[in-house]
Amino acid sequence: MTAPNVRAWFVREVLPLETVLMQYLRRNWSNTDEIADLRQDVYMRVFEAAKREIPQAAKSFVFTTARNLLIDRVRREQVVPIEAMTDLDGLTIASGEPEPERTVLARDALRSLQAAIDKLPPRSREAVLLHKIEGLTRREIGQRMGIAEDTVRQHLMHGMRVLADLIYSEQMDVRRGRD
Repeated sequence: MTAPNVRAWFVREVLPLETVLMQYLRRNWSNTDEIADLRQDVYMRVFEAAKREIPQAAKSFVFTTARNLLIDRVRREQVVPIEAMTDLDGLTIASGEPEPERTVLARDALRSLQAAIDKLPPRSREAVLLHKIEGLTRREIGQRMGIAEDTVRQHLMHGMRVLADLIYSEQMDVRRGRD
């Protein structure tokens, strides 16, 4: 599959499932700090699989992927490798500060995200920020913006599609060397 086709499918079929996916992950994973990372891992697995072949039933594929990811995480947490127990003296305590390379990458990612958010139409940008940053529901966003919930949903879907297109196209350009 071509990257634009996969991106279009992903934005059209997968991103609208985010709310129910997040509910599923919250219901089935006890560490709430990891929920956003789990969502991203699900998206990554789904996107990578779609590069090979786009699934017929996106919703069931996304939730099967999420379930399998949770199973993998549980298995990984239950296994303690023997190598970890053999050389306890050789362990070093992390300083708690990220490595300089990670800091630079994180700042670049934030700059790219901010640039993409700035390109959104004003109403979509406001809806996305209220939902993703402030964590408001569609009803709360509608009340704050003075619009109907369905209009909020449309602004959110449009905003997320535009963001995904901007961010994924930028990543593709960087990989090709066109920064």
